Amino acid sequence: EEEDFMEIRKATIDDLALVSAVEAECFPPAEAATRDSFKERLTYYGNHFWLLFEKGKLISFADGMVTNLEHGAWQMIFGLNTVPACRKKGYAGLVLRRAIHDAEKEGRRGLVLTCKKELIHYYGKFGFLNEGISVSVHGNVVWYQMRLTF
Repeated sequence: EEEDFMEIRKATIDDLALVSAVEAECFPPAEAATRDSFKERLTYYGNHFWLLFEKGKLISFADGMVTNLEHGAWQMIFGLNTVPACRKKGYAGLVLRRAIHDAEKEGRRGLVLTCKKELIHYYGKFGFLNEGISVSVHGNVVWYQMRLTF
């Protein structure tokens, strides 16, 4: 019974509409990934999407890809989203911990993500270190690169 309540699973292309809807709820249009972008990510990197469902409703997810740049295999995280009504309850942390666990189990060197200044402390709690301002200018916002190394 309790297991049906909350579940984290990998994504498939069938999750496109759900993922796109949550993204649109979480970010302003200039920063939100498009449906087409998610279609491509789900097609090629579905195994690097972690979806958290509560009572059958998608409430949080992380998505990324794996790169062999930078002298080894790193799990990149493109986004960590939780629908606004469900924030501050630890759901994003559950999803991120699963992504970290899976990356370590798969023999990656660690994880890399970018975040806004106000979230540096949040990711720091999971062991991510701030490497400074990212080259990304996505949405005309300043992003910081964060890295967790195993």
